[in-house]
Amino acid sequence: MRNLYIDFDGVIMDTITTINRIMKELHIDERNPEEVLQFYETLNWKNILAITPEINDGIACIQKILDADIFDIAILTHVNSLDEVIEKVFFLRKYFGNITIIPVPKKISKTKMVHAEDAILVDDYSGNLREWEEAGGIGVRFNLRLNGKGFRVIDRLDQLLELDFTPNLTFKKNMIQ
Repeated sequence: MRNLYIDFDGVIMDTITTINRIMKELHIDERNPEEVLQFYETLNWKNILAITPEINDGIACIQKILDADIFDIAILTHVNSLDEVIEKVFFLRKYFGNITIIPVPKKISKTKMVHAEDAILVDDYSGNLREWEEAGGIGVRFNLRLNGKGFRVIDRLDQLLELDFTPNLTFKKNMIQ
């Protein structure tokens, strides 16, 4: 089975929008890296996850992919604090008892935590996907406007079941954007 890594923030849960809204409410200067880092390190992730909406039925889509039994699935998520790791694990364990969860410190590339070669990464951030493909992996951009930025693109995780990941990089349903 091919390894499939799914990002959490901006793919499963809309934490980015939630956090950006809170930063704006608290007048956090996004251009001040120290202020932003301190903000992220002190976030109450249990509360963040409680108020954050799921994206396009992501949990059910992951279950559908698990049920198809064609990928070895793991959640590969950048994190800024130990609290973030803990709360993401608790959150995901409510839905998936056996899924692998790999927290990646924000300052480390996802390609340094797992073997990317021939593996699929679904991520909303094209920088991660570029690094992934440079390491021999297959990048799939998750974007609600279906803006692939040069990558295969989906806006629902269960669309992965429709893609053809053979070496010629064609799509079953002609989903090239």
